[in-house]
Amino acid sequence: MAIITKNTGQEKAQIVVLGMTVDVVRKDIKNLHLGVYPPEGHVRVAVPWHVTDERVRLAVISKLAWIRKQQADFKQQPRQSEREMVTGESHYFMGKRYLLEVIERTGKHLLELNGNHKFLLYVKPNTSIENRQLVLNEWYREQLKERIPDLLSHWQEKIGVVSHDWGVKQMKTKWGSCNIAAKRIWLNLELAKKPPECLEYILVHELVHLLERHHNDRFRAHMDHFMPNWRLYRDMLNSSPLGHEAWKY
Repeated sequence: MAIITKNTGQEKAQIVVLGMTVDVVRKDIKNLHLGVYPPEGHVRVAVPWHVTDERVRLAVISKLAWIRKQQADFKQQPRQSEREMVTGESHYFMGKRYLLEVIERTGKHLLELNGNHKFLLYVKPNTSIENRQLVLNEWYREQLKERIPDLLSHWQEKIGVVSHDWGVKQMKTKWGSCNIAAKRIWLNLELAKKPPECLEYILVHELVHLLERHHNDRFRAHMDHFMPNWRLYRDMLNSSPLGHEAWKY
């Protein structure tokens, strides 16, 4: 049975197909789009308003083998354990592993790199896990915001498009997104942890959406032209550890 909630410009529902819960989003689009998302491989289908639940069921069934493979891949993908933000814990930055050292002191909270192997986290005594994580996340955000402008300038010129706005935020199911009408790009905060090529790949992916909305042959041809190794970077990203906090529902 469908559970329906209404948002501006779209309608969300859930249906069950062969025992599998499927999210269905109806909105102003022309074609059906089926996706499988981390961490456990939940299925989401976006469809035009007129498409019936029965047609969605048939589409899911026709892609069942592919869906099961994607779900199996997600289950095998390594995951970080829940972060405790204590000395000796492993964290990642630009694809490299760093050990955290927590230093309690009075004054402003601060995080800095110590060489190529350690994060130094300065916090007030009795600072909560959540607030320690906030300090780390804000540092990640700052690092991305330092790197993105130069990448954006380079790739906008190369691709021949212009993004009017961009930002960094935590996202649960996407590495990036592009609002084509507003020409606004969002990048997942988690990309700060991944190899630099992964950040660049996602940025190019979203910019190419300004040339082609859908993930079709034309989109892939653009990617092949502008970034011939994009599949390698995609696989690198998809095989890297999923952050515990970023993929909760």
